[in-house]
Amino acid sequence: MKRIQHLLILCFVGLISFSANAQLDIHFSQFYLSPTNLNPAMTGVMNANIRLTANYRNQWSSVTSFESSFNTYSASYDQRIPVGRYDYFGVGLTLWGDVAGTGRFSTNTAKLSGSYAKRMGGYRDESHYLVVGADAGVSQRTVDFNRFRWGAQHDGEGNFDPTLSTQEDGNFDRDNFVFADLSAGLMWFSVLDENNSFFIGGAYSHLNRANISFEGQGTETLFTKITLHAGGEFSGAGSKIAFVPNIVTFFQGPSWQVVPGAAVRFRLGNSRRYYQAFQIGAWARITHQLDDQTHMDALILSTRFEYEDFGIGFSYDLNTSSLNEASNFNGAFEFSIVYRIKGPEKRNVYCPNF
Repeated sequence: MKRIQHLLILCFVGLISFSANAQLDIHFSQFYLSPTNLNPAMTGVMNANIRLTANYRNQWSSVTSFESSFNTYSASYDQRIPVGRYDYFGVGLTLWGDVAGTGRFSTNTAKLSGSYAKRMGGYRDESHYLVVGADAGVSQRTVDFNRFRWGAQHDGEGNFDPTLSTQEDGNFDRDNFVFADLSAGLMWFSVLDENNSFFIGGAYSHLNRANISFEGQGTETLFTKITLHAGGEFSGAGSKIAFVPNIVTFFQGPSWQVVPGAAVRFRLGNSRRYYQAFQIGAWARITHQLDDQTHMDALILSTRFEYEDFGIGFSYDLNTSSLNEASNFNGAFEFSIVYRIKGPEKRNVYCPNF
């Protein structure tokens, strides 16, 4: 009976990979280490001139084989360009890909993003900025239908015959297509001093609602997505410990997701010349999906180490949904790397530390 239950759960995961993930976007648990994927208004918002990031996420390998698990990867480059005395432009390029399930359902995206940050007030070490951003990209979606097992290929006695016809299971006449995608975002941030800052932002994705149907004559428009996020860093003067709370929410079609949490950041060493910090935190991912049920999907444990302009992060999602009977609470692991390049700029322009 337990093997049958696990088989049903695997079938459920396969259906989700082909239907729900066909609509819902990728996500990273370390969302602020993939800033241009979170909000185009975050392009160029950094205490540096250039930022390079890379992310990798693997999910459900404990339930399926590693080959059939969900793999997501991303790489981005963004740069800050001074304008006038305090303002600046941000420009960036982001590449990401996602491969899911037995049918190797995949999405590959390349997008250009831009932003403009306007100083709204401040003095000395304090600053308040309003940032507007947008991105435009091209995505390719593919799937290998030959790797699926259809209901018509089972003879009713528990036997599977891959040579049987699959016509009754669907009329998919394209397995590869390309579509354009547009998004826009806003962000406000305030840097109060060297140790305290906060921000709030939002993005509206898939403005053009592209057709993503695998049926040549079919129409299935991509749901628009609303992203809202906020956070900050708070520390007493002279303290080496900072409290870093944040929250991210996503609304897309019939589904939504809320991820609240916080981290504690410890500054290491006594040198004021070299910045070293270690961070550890926890977040809860609460979801409302196609089954019209709200539940806590995962507990996210995250850590990060930073040395000067280099940072590396690791997180693990403990699965807390009904799937944990098969997953044994194993969800996803994720690696992130960020490298910042600082130039000779000496203007008084400050940004939060994400």
